[in-house]
Amino acid sequence: MSLEYTRAATSAPAGIDPEKIYAKVSRRVMPFLVLSFVVAFLDRVNIGFAQLQMKHDLGFSDAVYGLAAGIFFIGYVLFEIPSNLLLNRIGARKTFSRIMICWGLVSMGMAFARTPATLYVLRFLLGAFEAGFFPGIVLYLSYWYPARYRASRTSWIFAAMAAAGVVGGLLAGIIMTRLAGAAGLHGWQWLFVLEGIPAVVLGVVALLWLTDSPACATWLSDEERAYLLGVLESERVAREFGRDTRTATLAVLCNPVLYTISFVYFTVCSVTMALNFWLPTLVKEAGSGSLSNTGVLTAVPFVTGVLAIIVLARRSDRLRERRWHFIAPTVAGCLALLVLMFFRQDLLGTIVLLCIAVAGTFSALPVFWAIPHDYLPKGAAAGGLAMVSSLGSLGAFFSPTLIGWSRTSTGSMLPALLLIVFLSLAACVLVYRLPGSRGRGENTAGTSNLDAHQGVH
Repeated sequence: MSLEYTRAATSAPAGIDPEKIYAKVSRRVMPFLVLSFVVAFLDRVNIGFAQLQMKHDLGFSDAVYGLAAGIFFIGYVLFEIPSNLLLNRIGARKTFSRIMICWGLVSMGMAFARTPATLYVLRFLLGAFEAGFFPGIVLYLSYWYPARYRASRTSWIFAAMAAAGVVGGLLAGIIMTRLAGAAGLHGWQWLFVLEGIPAVVLGVVALLWLTDSPACATWLSDEERAYLLGVLESERVAREFGRDTRTATLAVLCNPVLYTISFVYFTVCSVTMALNFWLPTLVKEAGSGSLSNTGVLTAVPFVTGVLAIIVLARRSDRLRERRWHFIAPTVAGCLALLVLMFFRQDLLGTIVLLCIAVAGTFSALPVFWAIPHDYLPKGAAAGGLAMVSSLGSLGAFFSPTLIGWSRTSTGSMLPALLLIVFLSLAACVLVYRLPGSRGRGENTAGTSNLDAHQGVH
């Protein structure tokens, strides 16, 4: 019965062009999400640039900065699952609006931190308020797109993350040098204030622009809405046939594969956040010179990251293969980081290796987020995705904190990066050994591997 329903729902009726419908959805939904994530990531990692001045002005050590960078993710983890479940209940418009307005105000408040304790509290609150934004986007995209489109659409979000590195580098150099002393504020203070304002504005726009689901989309025709809802319902039926939501949720919590995936995401967050928070320092210590030059040179690796994210995700979707599209770039990025640790005196070599490291590790992110859906029945998707994101996000606390401690204790980040790279390579082995096919076309129908391994067909 479910197979007949699937065929009926996914076959486009006369006069309906699926590609045009999804293009229409993308034009409406994706620009706002991409812009919002650029702003979110700017406010999350701009401390990486600010610390080049604020450590001197406030007398903070690398260990203080590393803990402040990482403690964001403690608040993020604690409030991520409740936030994602709230989105499922009250809708994307209200949830995203609340998140963006609150984090924007806290980000602006970072300008007035004077002690390590104040900095820690504000970073914790920033994480608590932003919690649920990214997994909420992943869940929100599943309301609009079937499985075969998700990696490419999610890649736009991760491209936005890399684009934030480009924009952040260029803006930080300008703001921190040209506005230093204006109105009695340091350049790093202006950085926090000016980059927090757009989040508040976008929080208001979210209420006016976003649509909670296709069923509420008045900008689609009746036929277009019916087609979208039919395709998504067919996936739900194929995935959940014979299982209720409570059983699905219990299966998620008891399934070791989801904890393996969470560990993989832990390592992904470790290496990408190490780059996000410490890349400006690596560039400056390689001999970039002024803050303006550091900002421009820091943007270069993130440009390569944007291109790699888009190209790899599209190829992964076209071939419907995730495993090797995750493993190969991750290994390449990790090896580049290892080489960089032993050849840090040459500025050109540093930039080239950072380009490889960012392109490799960042481009694996959207491919990774296409994997959990294959192990989650939709009835438990909100909680399952938030669980993976929450447990994995601890890696984003682990790596910047570890590197800050390593630099303060030993004068080098090499011991910390060796451990981070080792864990990332171990994660690649686990991805290779995940249940399911190791070749092309794995889970191309959108059927959950979790269902298959639990014996539900």
